[in-house]
Amino acid sequence: MLQRLNFSQYAYDWRTQHLPTFAEEIKVAKEHKIHIAAVWLWIDKTSDSPGQLSKDNETLLGILKETGLKTQLWVGFNNNFFAYDNDETKVTKGVEMLKYLQERTKSVASSIALYNHGDWFGEPENQIKILKVLNDPGFGLIYNFHHAHKQIESFPALLKKMSPWLWTVNIDGMKKDGPQILPIGSGDEEKGMLRLLKKSGFQGSIGILGHIETEDVEQVLKRNLNGLRKL
Repeated sequence: MLQRLNFSQYAYDWRTQHLPTFAEEIKVAKEHKIHIAAVWLWIDKTSDSPGQLSKDNETLLGILKETGLKTQLWVGFNNNFFAYDNDETKVTKGVEMLKYLQERTKSVASSIALYNHGDWFGEPENQIKILKVLNDPGFGLIYNFHHAHKQIESFPALLKKMSPWLWTVNIDGMKKDGPQILPIGSGDEEKGMLRLLKKSGFQGSIGILGHIETEDVEQVLKRNLNGLRKL
């Protein structure tokens, strides 16, 4: 499918039920010269802390090591990891967890990116606070339009702040009132946001979502590609 659509790389999002086939997917992707550019990783306070990772995260890292895939990790945090703390403590806890992840994944991760997924950690200004304390070029930012409908008006200012760390922007149709997932070209804000991104001199990657479980993902991607061409 990716070859038919002329994609040469993708980022791997997963849930527990997908892990048993991940090693085979890595093998098939390599055989077809498709690069797995990034792998998503989720941190949850109930099972992850500095010094400990969840069973699923351990399984994931084991597969990366076993297959020899060295890739970028896109890290999101459940809001329970920061619940009831003040901003300073949240930054400290985020830094500690990310430093631990860096140490644990240095054999399988080329770099680690903070992935906005809503809540406190999904605010770029909070991620930047963490990145400034880390002060390490091995950490960067992934910005997702589909988690940023409430940030449309602040996007010009946020883009300037994010630029030193911004590696990938995953684009989506954008309306101030949502819905969260909207085909590119069917919103009323994404064209202006993409113009700002281009004007900023951004040289990173652009991602397109195949993020709908109720449809054939090939049709979803085609719709988004057509929308991007339209824009």
